[in-house]
Amino acid sequence: MEKVKRYLVFLVGLFVNSLGVSLITRADLGTSPISSIPYVLSLNFSFTLGEFTIAFSLLLIVLQLLILRKNFKPEHWLQIPISVAFGYFIDLTTAMLGDFRLTSYPAQFAFLLFGCVVLGVGVYLEVLPNVAMLPGESFVRAVCTTWKREFGASKIAFDVSMTVLAAVLSAVLAGVREGTVVAALLVGFIARQLNKRLRDLPSRLFAAAPVHS
Repeated sequence: MEKVKRYLVFLVGLFVNSLGVSLITRADLGTSPISSIPYVLSLNFSFTLGEFTIAFSLLLIVLQLLILRKNFKPEHWLQIPISVAFGYFIDLTTAMLGDFRLTSYPAQFAFLLFGCVVLGVGVYLEVLPNVAMLPGESFVRAVCTTWKREFGASKIAFDVSMTVLAAVLSAVLAGVREGTVVAALLVGFIARQLNKRLRDLPSRLFAAAPVHS
């Protein structure tokens, strides 16, 4: 029962995470760093943001397999169904928002900030049960484990790298704007603040030890 509860919280976090991505994207000022490359590709090719997110996530899983080799554990394969669910959640929440478009820059920026808050909450809920990670975070963890790097700094470097790569693609195609930079700065900050202020929440929600760390 404890394990089921943890995975239910994780799935809720995954859905809120995808809603945050969709809200930020709908502001039309860019998207979150981890979604920036799939977003640029989705604007210029026939596949959806969710479908490109799944493909990009599978690439990150393959890279983890190459980095970790024999240290690639069975639970890492859980990232495949998680990636598929996350991609379809993005497409679902995008469809839920309908076809409306914001016409003024202040409204777009306010919508972007709201999306960052939602995404920050989603990231917090995703990490809270400590059962699994999305491929982006898991890739950073693989790098840290293999080359003894600090996770926080490595995550920032990863997000910056994704933004830069997306910007290069965007120079040729289209897609990266100031919203991507705002999301890169705000989302992690919001998730960290929630973790600090709600430090006792995991012990209140979950009685048993984490499924894995």
